[in-house]
Amino acid sequence: MMKITPEQLAQQHTDEAIAARIAAPSAEDYAGDFVLGGVDGAVTTFAIVAGVAGASYGVTVAIVLGVANLLADGFSMAISNYLKARSDQMQLRKYRSLESMHIQRVPDREREEIRQIFAAKGFEGELLERVVDTICEDKHRWVDTMLVEEWGLRLQPPTPWKAGLVTFAGFCLAGSIPLLPLPLVQLAWSPNTIFLTSALLTGGAFVLIGIFRAKVEQEGQLTAVTETLITGGCAAAIAYAVGVGLHHLFGATL
Repeated sequence: MMKITPEQLAQQHTDEAIAARIAAPSAEDYAGDFVLGGVDGAVTTFAIVAGVAGASYGVTVAIVLGVANLLADGFSMAISNYLKARSDQMQLRKYRSLESMHIQRVPDREREEIRQIFAAKGFEGELLERVVDTICEDKHRWVDTMLVEEWGLRLQPPTPWKAGLVTFAGFCLAGSIPLLPLPLVQLAWSPNTIFLTSALLTGGAFVLIGIFRAKVEQEGQLTAVTETLITGGCAAAIAYAVGVGLHHLFGATL
């Protein structure tokens, strides 16, 4: 968890701050989509660079495969996230329609569901009945409560095209970092130097992604950075080992 001072905690819980936070509309949060795309982009692109280096295929092959992965895999991941967000929206509409129909046809049974939901939370007696009355007197509030409490749905899922676009942007931005040193072969840089530079830049990208991820997920920076570095490092090590193995097996050099 992120550290917070007593003063900051007090400022966040003044009467005015609480009222403003509750009254504000729920904002769509796409930071997680950016982190998802960024981590996958940096990991998979550097894994390609590492695999090519392990197989001694040369810088040209690394550029071609890296750019192809950047566009194709990034687009694929964006489409996948788009479809997931679209599915979430469709599921929300489906269950909203279902609950509206239930309330219209069997209101007493739906009212009993509200009663049991809040009884399980510790409400009882007259207080429980007042809670049930308050929720059920407004159909929209009634349906929203059922969607959250019974079905565990998010009332404001992300917009599909935004989720896809942010994922693609994160993938391409982070995924392009391992490829940055590759054109330096024209400056007579050796493949080993280029690969080492790519590894260092990618490591830096993992650190930045980890820091950003820590802010999004409200966890310790050291934990987030370490996990991101280990994940990326393992993927690169596997790809490099496969490249070396294939090179020794087939003796191919391009």
